[in-house]
Amino acid sequence: MVSAALVAAIVGYGSTIALVLAAAQAVGASPVQTASWVAAICFAKAIGSALLSVWKRVPVVLAWSTPGAALIAASTGITIHEAVGAFVVAGGLIALTGALPMLNRAVNAIPVGIASGMLAGVLLPFCLAVAMAAVSDWALVLPLVAIFLVVRLVNPLYAVLAVLAMALVLAFSFAGLAPASVTLQAQPLVFIAPDFSMPVLVGLAVPLFLVTMASQNLPGFAVLRANGYTPPVSAALGVTGIGSAIAGLFGAHTFSMAAITASICLDDAVHPDKAQRWKVGLVYAVIWICLGVFGPAIISIILAMPQALIATVAGLALVSPLIGAATLAFETLETRFAAATTLVVTASGIAAFGIGAAFWGLVAGLLVHFLDLLKSRLSR
Repeated sequence: MVSAALVAAIVGYGSTIALVLAAAQAVGASPVQTASWVAAICFAKAIGSALLSVWKRVPVVLAWSTPGAALIAASTGITIHEAVGAFVVAGGLIALTGALPMLNRAVNAIPVGIASGMLAGVLLPFCLAVAMAAVSDWALVLPLVAIFLVVRLVNPLYAVLAVLAMALVLAFSFAGLAPASVTLQAQPLVFIAPDFSMPVLVGLAVPLFLVTMASQNLPGFAVLRANGYTPPVSAALGVTGIGSAIAGLFGAHTFSMAAITASICLDDAVHPDKAQRWKVGLVYAVIWICLGVFGPAIISIILAMPQALIATVAGLALVSPLIGAATLAFETLETRFAAATTLVVTASGIAAFGIGAAFWGLVAGLLVHFLDLLKSRLSR
């Protein structure tokens, strides 16, 4: 039980922490605010996992929204205060989805292909950045790519962790990162006043809510079902939504159900008695509290790394999510063109009226889908 929770936490933290830090940098978070961001989301996930596991007697494992972090990192012209306002609203929308069947039906009415196309459009630029970094900083980037390709043949789950470990070796050995640049000083949680800017709420809060629901909560519930558990949907959405809104006031973006890392904690090896596996949520919570406490030291190391290394770690971590999103985007013939439209507009990075590309990609995809439906009905 301890080893499963430890592996799940380390994989979840190590494989995408660089992306979370990139998101913090994109909205202009200071080092203290960045440390508060990571600590707040670690503590919130820990509390949520323990609460839901004890309450529902189901092994609930929570994770920060990796697609959400990518969405934030791709944003431009947004301040940390505006971002916090968006985080609070996105958390509220998640909680309302669990409480209001009407909103739940509205979210589910968005075709999976279009929602996945938006996610793929958000992720694509980060993956492309690896190729561009390989040209400008080949001596640093190509060894990471090689490690990633080799390790994924043995165990894809640890490929990104191996890349992160190699990136740290390269940073200290060849890129001039000195131990003196690493601080071990703990940072407290810092309250960040939210700014509820309407363009940012439309362009960031709504897409953040949608990608968190479509790419993490729904697969997370599916993983529980596949392992013979009844997922506590309403309770989980309520806890993660309210928790995200509260943690957002300290800089954290949304957290949600875990999918890949959750499967690690649901195996028969965790506990022979299926009815006792909920206790893994408590162990998982303790580990995430420790990661939150010691987070500032880890953050200072990663932020001191060359940008090419950070971009490569983040881009390689998003290859698998990109494959999953693209597969779902083009799986259904009826929504394939609409999904492609969503992907292209989102990946373009355009912004209009202060609203980011993810929202316009969703609008464009839904418009094309509506026209396709109209044509189909008129031709009958």
